[in-house]
Amino acid sequence: MEVVIVPDGTAGGELIAEAIGALLSRKPDALLGVATGSTPLPIYRALAKKVRSGAVDVSRARICQLDEYVGLPAGHPESYRSVVLREVVEPLGLSEESFMGPDGSAEDIPAACEAYDKALAEAGGVDIQLLGIGTDGHIGFNEPCSSLASRTRIKTLTEQTRIDNARFFDDVSQVPHHVITQGIGTILEARHAILLATGEGKADAVAQTVEGPVASIVPASALQLHPHATVVVDEAAASKLKLADYFRTTYATKPSWQGL
Repeated sequence: MEVVIVPDGTAGGELIAEAIGALLSRKPDALLGVATGSTPLPIYRALAKKVRSGAVDVSRARICQLDEYVGLPAGHPESYRSVVLREVVEPLGLSEESFMGPDGSAEDIPAACEAYDKALAEAGGVDIQLLGIGTDGHIGFNEPCSSLASRTRIKTLTEQTRIDNARFFDDVSQVPHHVITQGIGTILEARHAILLATGEGKADAVAQTVEGPVASIVPASALQLHPHATVVVDEAAASKLKLADYFRTTYATKPSWQGL
C-alpha cells in the first residue's frame, strides 16, 4: 500500500486525475470504477478540465458504479446512477452507453447483484477503482464486519451512514435502508485501487486502514492485501498516522518512472 499525503483535496484530485490520464494513454478503453459523495468531486473536476484542454482523451473510456441505493425510483436525482451521470459521465462528454451499474430497482435484487459481478468480469475487470472511506472505515457500502471475501450484494446501512448521507436528501427518513454494493472481494479484483480521504473526520479511519490490523471491523483495511493500492490523504486526514513522516519521505524520493 502506498500512502501519499497532499496539501488538500484539490491537490489530491489533480494527482489522481493525472494517474487516470496516464492509464487512458496506455489503455484508451479502460474501465474506471467511480465513487460518489463529495470527496471524489475534485478528481472529476480535474479530469474534466484535462479532457476540455485536450490533455486526456476519454472517448473510449468506460465507467462503472461502485454501489447503488435499493428502492429509489428510476431517475431519482439521488440515485447513484443519476449522480454518476451528472457528476462524471456528462462532464467528461461520455455517452450513457459507456456507463454500467447495478439495478437497485430490480424485483430480484440478489440476481441483480450476481449479474453486476458477472458484467464487470465480462467487461475485462476494473482498471482503476476510486474509493472514499466512511468515518467507520467502510468502503463502498461494506459496513463494519463485512466479509473480506464478499461479492456484490445487498447491504443494510448503519444509522450513522444514513445520517452522513442525509445531507443529500430533505431529511434522514428519505435515505434508503438498503444498498447494492460491490463486495470487498469484488473491489480487491480491480487492478489499481485508489482511496481519497480528506478532513480530520476521516483521520481515525485512515489510521486504522493503513496502520491497523486487517480486520472486518475496518473494511478498508482489506486494501492492505491489494497488490496495487494507493491511499491519498490531505494533511488533516493524515493527522493520526504514526508513520506520516515516513510516507512523505517515501513519496518524495519515489522514482519518477513509477507513477502513482
